[in-house]
Amino acid sequence: MKKLLLSLGFLLLALIAILLINTLRLTSKQVPAEPVEKVAVSDQVFLNLSKAIQFKTISFNEEAVPDSAEFLGFHRFLEATFPLVHSQLTLEKINTYSLLYKWQGTDPSLKPVILMSHQDVVPVDEPTLQQWEAGPFEGKITDTHIIGRGTLDDKGTLMGVLEAVEKLLSENYVPARTIYIASGHDEEVGGPNGAGMIAEHLKKQGVQAAMTLDEGGYFAEGLVPGLSGPVAMINLGEKGFASFRLIVRTNGGHSSAPPKENTIGILAKAIVDLENNQLPYKLVPPIDAQLEYLGPELPFLPRIAFANPWLFKSQLLEGLNAHTTTAPTIIDGGVKNNVIPTVAEATINFRILPGETIESVKAHIESIVSDKVTVETVGFLTNPPAVSRVDSDPYRILEKTIRNLHPETFVVPGLLGGATDSRYFTEISDEVYRFYPIRIDKESMERFHGIDEKISKENYKEIIQFSYHLIKNFQ
Repeated sequence: MKKLLLSLGFLLLALIAILLINTLRLTSKQVPAEPVEKVAVSDQVFLNLSKAIQFKTISFNEEAVPDSAEFLGFHRFLEATFPLVHSQLTLEKINTYSLLYKWQGTDPSLKPVILMSHQDVVPVDEPTLQQWEAGPFEGKITDTHIIGRGTLDDKGTLMGVLEAVEKLLSENYVPARTIYIASGHDEEVGGPNGAGMIAEHLKKQGVQAAMTLDEGGYFAEGLVPGLSGPVAMINLGEKGFASFRLIVRTNGGHSSAPPKENTIGILAKAIVDLENNQLPYKLVPPIDAQLEYLGPELPFLPRIAFANPWLFKSQLLEGLNAHTTTAPTIIDGGVKNNVIPTVAEATINFRILPGETIESVKAHIESIVSDKVTVETVGFLTNPPAVSRVDSDPYRILEKTIRNLHPETFVVPGLLGGATDSRYFTEISDEVYRFYPIRIDKESMERFHGIDEKISKENYKEIIQFSYHLIKNFQ
């Protein structure tokens, strides 16, 4: 017994030693910040964003035709608001409503950079209108904020980039590297007719960019326990998107004589079985990089976990939602309360982790549900795009730009749970990143696609500053 206790004590000490050594080896990866002179930004930019919000460039669904009056009116507004952009950059309209600006550089040996933002916004639920501080398309300017649909997603970044370019042009700045500004019109419904066609157009022209930058990363404020400063999340990749319809067909019958297996019962069991047998959590790129960058900035105890994922893998990956998620979203079946339906259906949405595919998810579903359930894909589908590198020159420039402007911020790579237009650009871009310096906390997170969407005046100017310096840093 004594030898056993000694052995256990020795193993415990060895475990503690390994944990501590790994923790001490986990050192900060933050690059040093260098002083940078911020450019003066006029308050006129608030009025410009306000006017942009007033155009109802709404994407309702995949089948809906864009409102030409709103989209083309918005284009005319951009032309009037940014005269230098429209006189010194070339502009191509792709599929009528999407915009592709080209700012020709002086050095053709340098690969171009593509800056993305989309024009369309999601609809507003009519019953929620009374809960808005101001009308969602009014573009109201308060002492602190600009209110309206699109301020956060995504006209704020589109207008911010154009404001930065207009400012640079007013200073007679000419880039060495060609800059593209790509703005699709249907991102909120998958983007195939907007960003998808822009990417195809650039591919046909033989364009191979050094970097594409799109929405999908942000300043996380108060969202990471233990960190006092904000985290600038640069997402190196994003999850795929797929929905599957589960269909059960039976002979139905009268509710007074229900069969042993009811149509809706079979469907309900399939849904429950999928929720109880979800795809596993996995430590895949870029989750591994996120642990390496975030861990060193945390207090000592959580840092131990981040430094030793081999031991705390389950808790870490669950906290980072590092698996393919399963979410029942639509259910339909039955016509009368005394009739057992012959058909019942449910739609299950999956956000697919890098390394998995639409086909592998379908195979997983079919392995879980009864053979009485038919499984079909439905709606928009996309596999996870390639994950970009954290050790590339474009990432370093992006990282340095953020740190110079915001030295109190921790720059961390990550994985976006949603989908963006940038996935169409992986084939024509060496690296694709998702980040603009939009400040997000627990309250503002709910404003994306939600009630009372708004951006602070200070934060909007930060987007312009960031875009201005990023363009200059890439030359």
